[in-house]
Amino acid sequence: MSRAATKTDLISGANSNFEKLTMLVNSMTEKELRTPFDFSRDDMKKEAHWSRDKNLRDVLIHLYEWHQLLLNWVAANMSGNERSFLPESYNWKTYGAMNVGFTEKHQNTSLDKAKESLVKSHQEVMKLADTFSNEELFSKGTYKWVGGSTLGSYFVSNTASHYDWAMKKIKAHIKNCKVM
Repeated sequence: MSRAATKTDLISGANSNFEKLTMLVNSMTEKELRTPFDFSRDDMKKEAHWSRDKNLRDVLIHLYEWHQLLLNWVAANMSGNERSFLPESYNWKTYGAMNVGFTEKHQNTSLDKAKESLVKSHQEVMKLADTFSNEELFSKGTYKWVGGSTLGSYFVSNTASHYDWAMKKIKAHIKNCKVM
């Protein structure tokens, strides 16, 4: 599927991928849920996130925390408090450390709580996206605080695209569990 470029495609793609992600998560066996994620034997999986996330909770919390970034960023800027998408101490070169912080912050969060939080934040992001017109979401220059991109691209990146990322990781874990 191509990257959404309209409000309709954004909402449809985000909800569709969220439903697929939910079905994948709900299909996981006890063994798959209990087995720690380990991609160390796969030379193609060297990016930091492959070693960062140790279980399903870590992946779901990652999605939840990125939803919070989006929700807080839009709320602040729409109320006149201009700020960057990433928290002040991070930039696009150092955000990996922020992701590690998210994982560390939630080590005592249960899987059930992670699932509940993600469902709620997905609904909040979809509700927020729906408040904007197609032009507000996908016309460059509409909001100065978005920079050279579009607001819609941030929604796509934090929903449909991010859910794709999570599904690929979970499917790789499930595959690993089958060969153990």
